[in-house]
Amino acid sequence: MKAATGELNLTVITLIAIGLVIAFFTAFLYPAIKNSIKNTWTNISTSTAPTD
Repeated sequence: MKAATGELNLTVITLIAIGLVIAFFTAFLYPAIKNSIKNTWTNISTSTAPTD
């Protein structure tokens, strides 16, 4: 029983840690990545490619 409780605690800690990593990514990194992709697509669509 004691080992099962330890496994449950470890599972809960792991799930909380994964949730925190996902929250950090969503709050801080994703907007920067999204803006970078948006700016890249804007630059591609407004650039004039040389025609041969």
